Amino acid sequence: MPDSRFALGLVAGAAVVLLTGVLGTQALSTTESTTRLDEYDTVMVDGRKALAANIVAGRTQSRYHPLPWVGIRVHDVTCPGPLLAVAGTRMTCTGRRGDGTAVRIPVTVVNTAPAHITWKFDR
Repeated sequence: MPDSRFALGLVAGAAVVLLTGVLGTQALSTTESTTRLDEYDTVMVDGRKALAANIVAGRTQSRYHPLPWVGIRVHDVTCPGPLLAVAGTRMTCTGRRGDGTAVRIPVTVVNTAPAHITWKFDR
């Protein structure tokens, strides 16, 4: 009987560690971001708010390869312009792999509100 309790505890402990790893990976590998539209991050395009290109590029670069087993490492991410705060707006940013080859990174606005924009990129 004591051996079966030990085995059960060992299996339960392993399951908890595995679940924690899966949930941690999921949380860290998200590609969706909500950003405040404030005086530091916002530019105006044709009278509409837009998220500055350097903010989109920086956030995308930092989240593109959050863990060694998620995504590929990219650097020098640039975006062609500000991301208009209108749901459905799309643009493609570009980054570089370690070997210098280009990586195209599609970016899409998911939702907007007067004070924030929710957007995502595809890995």
